[in-house]
Amino acid sequence: MSSHTVLHPTDLRRVFGAFPTGVTAVAAFVDGVPVGLAASSFTSVSLDPPLASVCIAKTSTTWPVLRRAERLGVSVLSAGQEHLGRQLSSRTGDRFTGATWRASNCGEILLDGACAWLDCSIERELPAGDHDIVLLRIHDLHADLGAEPLVFHRSAFGRLHRAA
Repeated sequence: MSSHTVLHPTDLRRVFGAFPTGVTAVAAFVDGVPVGLAASSFTSVSLDPPLASVCIAKTSTTWPVLRRAERLGVSVLSAGQEHLGRQLSSRTGDRFTGATWRASNCGEILLDGACAWLDCSIERELPAGDHDIVLLRIHDLHADLGAEPLVFHRSAFGRLHRAA
């Protein structure tokens, strides 16, 4: 392929969708109201210092509000939380209906029943095409190693299938 090949967004989505990812909820209290979004572009970055990243579409109307929070909770959704993944991805309605969660004094929201959670602050934001890469500093974390994660693969939610 030449460096001048124009790639169609449909082809990019299809190929990117071949790579399964986990699903996270990024949430916090902002002005006394819970605010959150779903992100499947969460990844580890560094152990020292402890960093992770998430990519947010520049068209997001939630991110400009959420980024004002002192701390962000990142909850790795479990297989039984597909409904939360859908709600947090929705452009309308209460994204937290039916969810149970806890919040800290710093404002991050962590969802009960998640496979793992991280208490983070924004370290840096980097423009990257039609998204922003948000580098997150991790302050605290926990994992429930017995929980199965929710997976996003080929534009659909699913579960891991382990060999017997």
